[in-house]
Amino acid sequence: MSELDVVKYRVEDRIAWVYFSRPEKRNAMSPTLNRRMAEVLDELEFRDDVGVLVLGGEGTAWSAGMDLKEYFRETEAQGLKGVRKSQRESYGWFRRLRWFQKPTIAMVNGWCFGGGFGPLFACDLAITADDAKFGLSEINWGILPGGGVTKVVVDLLAMRDAMWLTLTGELIDGRKAAEWRLVNESVPLDRLEARVREVAQLLLTKNPVALKFAKDAIRRVGTMTYDEAEDYLVRMQEAANFHDKSDGRKEGIRQFIDEKSYKPGLGAYDLSKASA
Repeated sequence: MSELDVVKYRVEDRIAWVYFSRPEKRNAMSPTLNRRMAEVLDELEFRDDVGVLVLGGEGTAWSAGMDLKEYFRETEAQGLKGVRKSQRESYGWFRRLRWFQKPTIAMVNGWCFGGGFGPLFACDLAITADDAKFGLSEINWGILPGGGVTKVVVDLLAMRDAMWLTLTGELIDGRKAAEWRLVNESVPLDRLEARVREVAQLLLTKNPVALKFAKDAIRRVGTMTYDEAEDYLVRMQEAANFHDKSDGRKEGIRQFIDEKSYKPGLGAYDLSKASA
């Protein structure tokens, strides 16, 4: 298998479908996969024909976390230099995905273990199959969930649920993951791709500049005081107005007030009129 084969993608109808592609390894993330994923994000981020990115897994897993042999044993054999390099490569593309230019959706079709929680959290939305399995297996082989995973579960879950996953190493299925709000929704496996496509198509109806600034704001304001968040969001909207060459804010108000052609509470304004 070449380095290019460990991540696959296709672009259809402005949706980039990106897949972990090590199905024989349950899509465990290796240094090679991490490097390739960073390249794929570079290739897709500013393409005009991409409006939403979906991250899925080939075969029966989304990602079983980090490859224990390649990511841990083989890099540790290279000493601290090898360890730090592999960490930068994995954490680096997780960070890139968190701040990706377009909205992102995790499509979790099977196992999501340990380090897999990193890209799960990095995606803006997450939809899972009912029978998918989520777990933090680190405690079972004598370490704590590192690489930001502990931070992920603390941010996404109630404290008792975060403790349960971390200390027991036990699994929960997709339904429980949705109940605990680790993901947005859980659906039958045979409905998963169709539901993700529906959500992606919904996002494609929104102003792309507003989507980028709104998703960044959600990730930023959680650590701010209310006053800091107020000021930050005012400045973010001003920056969004500057970057939105379609003048979408004015166009949306025009269609609502002057044309009375849509209702903001029930859907988005017509983007095609703004670009006309």
